[in-house]
Amino acid sequence: MSSFLSRRRVLATGAGAALGLGAFGATALPASGSPAASRRAGVAEETRTLDELYQAALAEGGKLVIYAGGDTPDQQDGTKAAFLKRFPDIDLTLIVDYSKYHDVRVDNQFATDTLVPDVVQLQTLQDFTRWKQQDRLLAYKPAGFSEVYDAFKDPQGAWVGVQAVAFSFMYGVASAGSDAPRTPLDFVDPKWKGKIASSYPHDDDAVLYLYTLYAQKYGWDWVAKLATQDVRFARGANSPGDAVFAGEKAIGIAAAGSLTMPSSSPAKFVLPDGHPFMAWGQPAAILKQAKNPTAAKLYLNWAVSPATQQASFNGWSVRTDSVLPAGLKPIWEYPNANIDGFPPFMADRAAVERWKQTFALYFGEVQGAPTPGSLGLHPGA
Repeated sequence: MSSFLSRRRVLATGAGAALGLGAFGATALPASGSPAASRRAGVAEETRTLDELYQAALAEGGKLVIYAGGDTPDQQDGTKAAFLKRFPDIDLTLIVDYSKYHDVRVDNQFATDTLVPDVVQLQTLQDFTRWKQQDRLLAYKPAGFSEVYDAFKDPQGAWVGVQAVAFSFMYGVASAGSDAPRTPLDFVDPKWKGKIASSYPHDDDAVLYLYTLYAQKYGWDWVAKLATQDVRFARGANSPGDAVFAGEKAIGIAAAGSLTMPSSSPAKFVLPDGHPFMAWGQPAAILKQAKNPTAAKLYLNWAVSPATQQASFNGWSVRTDSVLPAGLKPIWEYPNANIDGFPPFMADRAAVERWKQTFALYFGEVQGAPTPGSLGLHPGA
């Protein structure tokens, strides 16, 4: 399908599609040593069925508010539609914004006692560690929690990954032709000047991590050459994929994608052997102060259920027992996915800021309004 591989498009496609955006390991995100953390250790997996949870959520009031990381207001429409198809009487409000805005928004709501969301589903991995240590997250293990890959969940159930996402590059089949790029080294070939799209690495931390891997692998000379390629930078990690699918650019850097696209797709997603890409498990958590905790539990159970994971847009699953499409390995079996590197990268905020400002020197300051819009302090209230 022609709209398969941009985060904006793919995440509005199907049940598992829009769960994303935003993998981190239990060892990289250690459990807090606080008494509260110790009390969470004995949490058992949910035993109620989805239908039983649904009825309990309706008895609770039938409302649910989710803050989800993403790039455009409609990016989670696929998730919302799939959830409501299964649970039509839930009054679901799902607000999409950059994770780096949602997290501080939630912090401010904590500080002002005006909390809006029941569930946070964000790319800012470091926040889940911090919120767990602050005892802000409800210890909860949805059914199937034991089948979720260990690096994609908190051992005590403070959060669980709901989608496996990969960022790499893609190219337009027609526009790139027979001499399509095979690795990121090809991006600096003069023939691609003016034909590359990317989101700003200093605006999205997952994109930043991928660019950091590139800089570490290929050196600053490569970055300097890329800066002369007249790359069209834009806000929103959906933008490079959109540009390639629209035929506006031949190459999209740091785009979400899949290896399972049909042969008729106008774009090809590339995970080059021996060259870096990055992947993670997008975490979701229930806030302890949630007004609708049962509906929140229903959502997490649905999100990690076999059916939802089997329907993921890219074929990958956070579960170890999922049957993947032919040709795919579990995302954690790709040695160049750098799954274990993303959590410590996100945790070192001083280093993140240095990387951001360095890339700003090469590529210029971020320009443009936020693509989800300006949502203020209490969207969804």
